[in-house]
Amino acid sequence: MTEIDSDRAGSGRSPVHPQPESGLSDLRRVGANPDYWYPVALSRKVRTGQVIATAFAGERIALYRGENGAVHALEDRCAHRQVPLSMGVVEGETLRCCYHAWAYRGDGRISQIPYLSKGDGRPPRGVRGYPVREAYGLVFVFPGAPEKAALTALPELPAFGSPAYKTMTFCRPVRCHYSFMHENLLDMNHQFLHRGVVGKLHPQLLESRTGTRSVEARYLFTHVGGKRNRGAELLATEGTGRRGSSDTMIIRTDYPYQTLDLVPQNAERPAFRLWAVYVPEGAEQRTCHAYGLLMIAKPRIPGALHLAWPLIRRFTERVFAEDRMAVEAEQRAWEEQNEDRNHEVFPLILDVREVLRGNGVPLRPSSGAAACGPALGV
Repeated sequence: MTEIDSDRAGSGRSPVHPQPESGLSDLRRVGANPDYWYPVALSRKVRTGQVIATAFAGERIALYRGENGAVHALEDRCAHRQVPLSMGVVEGETLRCCYHAWAYRGDGRISQIPYLSKGDGRPPRGVRGYPVREAYGLVFVFPGAPEKAALTALPELPAFGSPAYKTMTFCRPVRCHYSFMHENLLDMNHQFLHRGVVGKLHPQLLESRTGTRSVEARYLFTHVGGKRNRGAELLATEGTGRRGSSDTMIIRTDYPYQTLDLVPQNAERPAFRLWAVYVPEGAEQRTCHAYGLLMIAKPRIPGALHLAWPLIRRFTERVFAEDRMAVEAEQRAWEEQNEDRNHEVFPLILDVREVLRGNGVPLRPSSGAAACGPALGV
């Protein structure tokens, strides 16, 4: 985890911003930094002997799993006639283009051109191969400088695989710039949006801390009335949901990932822990794929969580659908106005915008071609 800048830690107050948002560069034109590990597919979607199409920020990627079980990631175009390799055929550990049967190794090098004899010409070098790792039921690729991959750690999720927690996985497309998603999760003042499923909540920002690549906020959540969805009550396994009950919520953007821990009143451990990342798809990064791992604490009664699982799933899907509606509306407004006209007043969100700008990269010019693979559902 990133070390917090001690001179910027506060108790409910964030650093003073010397200039308004309008005086800064438009965050929606800042691209995601590729020098991190990003999930691009669910592991179970990449079956042995099969290939699928995915993308990162306009770079089309073909994923395939060879007979030995390893997943490989190649630039999704044949060096010969540019036909997508995701249309190809897996043979052993190689991927063969569907058009002229050129065969590629897992590193992107060409291993065979069936009709080319020795001396008939020198074949091209091949296509780009991406570093790949599998963890937490996800396939991660490193789209940045390859030499940095070995030096860059995957996110650490100690609750994943713990016998005390059970994990629910999410994978959903969202038609917005990834920055809107960071802001949505970190800013708990939008709970009015979810009044139909969580009742009346009073979020109080207790403290926030900001570093060069991280922002952390600690909220006190008090349920002050209104009907609460049964799934919401089941998700908070320690018995929250009573009128007047208070929970502590800790949310952190640790670039480019986000985490959220909910600790019920008088509980010894989080009722649930969320890890999320928003992977841009198109070159202009106006769409992203939200990957989330919701690690839910198992209650004391054996089997109770299994029975509650469908209700919790429906609750989380409904909350996500409402959030998606809001951030996609923000994106549409940005596109209609061709600039960011937000009048943000919450210092915490101004902080996270600075972090996203400071760690992002300039957007590459769009080629005008469709850059996204098909959406990969849960």
